[in-house]
Amino acid sequence: MFALVTGASSGIGLHYATQLARDYHYNLLLVSNQKEELEQVAENLSHTYGVKAIPYYKDLSALTAAEEIYDFANKNDMEVDVLVNNAGILVFYPLCKTPSKKIETLLMLHVVTLTKLCQFFGVDMCARRCGYVLNMSSMSAWMTMPGIQCYNASKGYVLNFSKSLWYEFKPYGVHVIAITPGAINTPLFDLSDKFRKLLLTFRISMQPEVLVKKALKKLFHSNKKTYLPGAWNYIIVPIISHLPDWLIFFIMKRLKQFK
Repeated sequence: MFALVTGASSGIGLHYATQLARDYHYNLLLVSNQKEELEQVAENLSHTYGVKAIPYYKDLSALTAAEEIYDFANKNDMEVDVLVNNAGILVFYPLCKTPSKKIETLLMLHVVTLTKLCQFFGVDMCARRCGYVLNMSSMSAWMTMPGIQCYNASKGYVLNFSKSLWYEFKPYGVHVIAITPGAINTPLFDLSDKFRKLLLTFRISMQPEVLVKKALKKLFHSNKKTYLPGAWNYIIVPIISHLPDWLIFFIMKRLKQFK
């Protein structure tokens, strides 16, 4: 059995790959657009944990990325039991200052490729009547977040898509879950060291290995549709969702100093 992890060469994806091999003994199909890093990760995981770790270099924002990954898995007799849609980018600019190519890349990555991978591998999982799908959304999916409007909206899609898919796949023995973390201490979040330390001190930010351990536990040992990690986040989400407009504008101005 294989676990397919996108964005597996670093950050959260690397932790998913590591823990799936170490703790759950899955063979791995690792996908990333960072070729050298990906090959090194695959070699290290295979050597360390005695599993097959197959690197597949691919730009996941390409229109046919999902088809090519699915074809590669089939041609190499990889039965994918776990699909982890983790790859993502964070665009932290006002819409009018964001290059259109960056927006297109984000939407292809977070929406189109993710949806196709769920469809292609989901068909096989439902036919086998077993399987697991974990889609990485974001805490921002529950809220309005100016400054990351495209990221925010795309993660909202992932959240609602996953919740609907939970109902569609459940009768076939396939568990789907959307993980909606807040800030994670990885390179994806282009924040100053000062802001990172502040978030970690108040436990608003989470270390990636802790997030992944909790997320996989929910995937394999619960029946939840969604998971919002971190006790603070259960408080933060409803508060931010009901902030008055004037306070949101004030926070936006203050956050600029940490970029």
